Amino acid sequence: MIEKINPDVAGRPVLIKGKTQLLFGGMGHLAENCVLNIKNKSHSVTAEIVVPEQGAEGVIIAQGANIGGWSLYAKDGKLKYCYNWSGLKHFYVEADTPIPAGEHQVRMEFAYAGGGLGKGGKVTLYTDGQKVGEGEIGATLAMIFSADDGCDVGEDTGAPVSEDYGSKGNAFNGRVKGVQLAIAEAAENADHLINPEDAIRMAMARQ
Repeated sequence: MIEKINPDVAGRPVLIKGKTQLLFGGMGHLAENCVLNIKNKSHSVTAEIVVPEQGAEGVIIAQGANIGGWSLYAKDGKLKYCYNWSGLKHFYVEADTPIPAGEHQVRMEFAYAGGGLGKGGKVTLYTDGQKVGEGEIGATLAMIFSADDGCDVGEDTGAPVSEDYGSKGNAFNGRVKGVQLAIAEAAENADHLINPEDAIRMAMARQ
């Protein structure tokens, strides 16, 4: 019964086709079956953001809740990733340097360890294609993040995924222009950068 929750395991058709999905700032409360399934596989999250002069702060994109999920955000000016494992353990990976003011592309690459469901992996953070941080995620959620907290771009509107911010006032203080989710080989990029025009063109081709 538990396995049937994850469409990949159950073999159930999904709403999102292909290996990439493009989301835009302001999108929120997206249910898990409306978002590319990144569980149990390697994946990447790439965001085009505009950072204010006072430095970056707040949630770029989050999925799930305080009982499980993940969040890519800025804390004290630095890019940071949190994986919340069932509300029991939080795995954090933080950049070594702050994100400069202006328009930038930030990226999180998750290299899944494999060997079954719910395994861990290695996270690498990039700013404009340059590695700024890396760390290990000990375990992941194999089936579901949350029954009622969805995916939000530009803030975390539900019970907060990360303990670094609260349930209110966590919105990104700059602008999130767009976010691309990618899985499998679509997440592999030697330059660790995506061309925004190409991403939009691919998204439109699938409409």
